[in-house]
Amino acid sequence: MRGLVRGLHDLGFSEFFFCARKRESGTSGAVRNTALEHAVIFRKLLKHSRFFLALAVFAHLLVSSAPRASAQDHGTHANHAGHEGMSMTMDDPAHMDPAEQSKLLADKKESEFNHHLAGLFLILAGVFIIAERTLLQRWSILRYAWPSCFLLSGLFLLIFSDTELWPFGPQSWWYGLTHNPEDLQHKSFALILLALGIFEIQRARGVLKSAWAGWLFPALACCGSVLLLFHEHHTGMHSAEHMTVMARIQAEHRNFAATGFGIGVFKGLSELPTRWQILFARLWPVLMIVLGFLLMRYVE
Repeated sequence: MRGLVRGLHDLGFSEFFFCARKRESGTSGAVRNTALEHAVIFRKLLKHSRFFLALAVFAHLLVSSAPRASAQDHGTHANHAGHEGMSMTMDDPAHMDPAEQSKLLADKKESEFNHHLAGLFLILAGVFIIAERTLLQRWSILRYAWPSCFLLSGLFLLIFSDTELWPFGPQSWWYGLTHNPEDLQHKSFALILLALGIFEIQRARGVLKSAWAGWLFPALACCGSVLLLFHEHHTGMHSAEHMTVMARIQAEHRNFAATGFGIGVFKGLSELPTRWQILFARLWPVLMIVLGFLLMRYVE
């Protein structure tokens, strides 16, 4: 009997009987089919979202816990290793006037907010990529969703980072970019984010169809990750325990760089027609979510 049932199933008789049963059920069957279709889509989305969310949380804890502890150990060792000769009174906020303290606090909050907002956009982009196949069945416009996250993040960073520049501050862009390496780096990161968003939107529109277009994202992601290794932060140099703060900031940026480089590598490998292509296509948006969580936990 089992062999007979299996044979009928292989020959397609099960689908035939199912279709006949649907025609007999009339309107109520159509309603049930619509509800069943919605339930299947929801179950698929829920299944993938739970898996990737659990993987992202695990990877985030794995990446962030050990370097944070090593940064604290390094900062403690550096404080006791003999840096008393440095001008600590110059960096201690207790020796600054209230205006300088207020400016340093504002710069710290601004920097942390910029990192947190960029992290939120990355998390949204990763979620859109993971759920893209399911969502596009209903809303085709959402193929522009995750590239738009990069566009919005790049625009915000380009305009609102470094508020000492015009139009928020007295300095001109030319002076800031030529005299402050940190400003130049921030604007460079903004341009990279904008380029990533523009290129991927053009690919989604079908404008960029060449094989080399698929390597624009990996190349820019890897370049931006390398730049993070040389990113300067002057805010931590004015804190009471500036060596500990700077060690923590450097460790956090090494985490950003390593995760970003992994995104670029796996995104490039997902463009190659190999047996691991599907796995790589799932890994790089997961790493994007991990990077988003790392950015949202950034503190100075």
